[in-house]
Amino acid sequence: MSKRIRVFDTTLRDGEQTPGVSLIPDEKLRIAKALDDLGVDIIEAGSAITSQGEQESIKRIANEGLKAEIASFARILQGDIDLAIKCDVDSIFLVAPTSDLHIKYKLGTTREKLLENTLNSVQYCKDHGLIVDLCTEDGSRSDINFLKKVLKSAMEYKIDRFTLADTVGIMMPEKTNKFFSELKKVSKIPIGVHCHDDFGLATSNTLTAVNSGADVVDVTINGLGERAGNASLEEVVIGLELGYGYKTNIKKHRITEISDLVEKICGIPVPPNKAIVGENAFTHEAGIHVDGILKKPETYEAIKPELVGARRRFVLGKHVGLKAVKNMLDDLKISVNDEQLKEIFTRIKYMGDKGKRITNADLEIIANSVLGIETEKAIELEELVAVAGNKFTPTASVKIKINGREITESSVGTGPVDAAINAIKHATKDIPFELTEYHVDSISGGTDAVVKVLLKLKSRGKIITSQSAGSDIVLASVDALVNGLNLIIGRLR
Repeated sequence: MSKRIRVFDTTLRDGEQTPGVSLIPDEKLRIAKALDDLGVDIIEAGSAITSQGEQESIKRIANEGLKAEIASFARILQGDIDLAIKCDVDSIFLVAPTSDLHIKYKLGTTREKLLENTLNSVQYCKDHGLIVDLCTEDGSRSDINFLKKVLKSAMEYKIDRFTLADTVGIMMPEKTNKFFSELKKVSKIPIGVHCHDDFGLATSNTLTAVNSGADVVDVTINGLGERAGNASLEEVVIGLELGYGYKTNIKKHRITEISDLVEKICGIPVPPNKAIVGENAFTHEAGIHVDGILKKPETYEAIKPELVGARRRFVLGKHVGLKAVKNMLDDLKISVNDEQLKEIFTRIKYMGDKGKRITNADLEIIANSVLGIETEKAIELEELVAVAGNKFTPTASVKIKINGREITESSVGTGPVDAAINAIKHATKDIPFELTEYHVDSISGGTDAVVKVLLKLKSRGKIITSQSAGSDIVLASVDALVNGLNLIIGRLR
C-alpha cells in the first residue's frame, strides 16, 4: 500500500490536557518546531478560548513560518472561532458533539438544532478563509446514520476534513471498521480518526480506521492525553509504515529525540516498557536472546533501533550470557583476556543470583577490580551541608573538586535531597547530563535504616546508571550522582 497518510498532532492541545501538564508559550513553541522538523502535517497548537497565554502561544506558533498547517480547537461557538481567527491559524478543529448522550445531557438540545449550529459555525469559518476540520465529539457512540447526515450536510458547506472522535476510548476494532467503512462510502473529502486509549486500543483502532478508509490520524507524542491518553504518534506511524506499508511524512529517525524532548518539557515519564520509545524497547538481558541478537539482530528485534533514533542496550543479570558481557565491556572500551572475562562473568552471575541487576556502572567497577585498576575519580565530594525545616526553604551547599579544582556551590529545592542535587548540578554545569530517574529503597529497618539510591543519567544519548548506599539519604544521593558523573567524564575523555 503506497497511500500517504497525513499526521495530525495534538500534543499541544489534547496532550496538554494530561493531568499535571501545563506549558508556557516558549515550551509550546519549542515542541511545535520539533513537530514540524519531525514532518507532522498538521499541528493543533491549542485551544484559543482557554486563556490569554494560550492565545499568545498559538499566535507565536502560527507566525513562526512552519511548514505544517497550524490549527486551533474550537467549539461550535462564534466566540471560540473569533479568538482562533485572531491567532492567525490556518485551520479550525471544529468540535461538534454528535452522540444523543452529549446532545441531550451536555448541550440540552436536539439533533436538528445541533446540526443547524454546526453548519452555521462551518459557514462562519469558511467566510473567514479557514480550513475546517469538523470533528464529531463522542462520534463512536453516535448513530451512524446521523453521522452520515452530518457529513453530507457539512460537505455542502465545503468542509475540508471530517474526523470521528472516539472521545472516551470505548470503540472496538470491529466497530471502528464498520463506522469508517460506512463514512467512506459517502465521503468526498479526507476522513480523520481521533482515538483515546481508555481500553488500551487507541493504536489498534487508529490502524483499523486507516485500513477502513481514514486518511488522517490524530496522535500525540508518547501517547499523552487526558485520562489514559491518546493514540501515540510513534506507535501509529511505525504500525502504518512497517505493519501495513502506508507512507507518512514523518522522519522516523527523529522519533526518540522528540519523545525525550516532550518527556522532559511535560514532566511525564515514559514507561520503560512503552513500545518504540520506552527505555526497555531495545534492551535485552536473557542470554539466549543476546546471543541471537549478536549473530543477527532480527532474531529478537522486529524494529531496528536506529530506525527510530534509538540504541540497543544490554542489561546484565542472572540470565546473561558470556557474549553479552563481552559486548558491554567492548562498549565500555575495556579490554580483557579470556580468563579475566570468565572471572567477571562469574561475579556477575553470583550477583544476579542474589537478585541484583548489574548496571554499566557496576560492570565497570567489577571489571576494574578484576583487572586490578583503581578507578580515577575526576570529581570528589569534599563537603556537604543540607538544611531543612518548617521555617526554612530547603537549602544545600556542596564543595567538590573537579580535577583538583575546588568549587563551592549552593542551591535550594523542594527538599534537602533536591537542594543538594541542584547544588551539584550548578557545580558541574559544564558536564553534559540530565537526571532522568531517581529511586530510593530502604534495605534495613529502624530510624538508622540504610537506604540504597539508584539514579540514571542521560549524556549524549547514552544512559548511565549509578548507585550508592548509606544511612544518610542526602549523602547517598549525592554520592550516587557523583559516581555517575565520574563515569560520564570517563567516557568523554
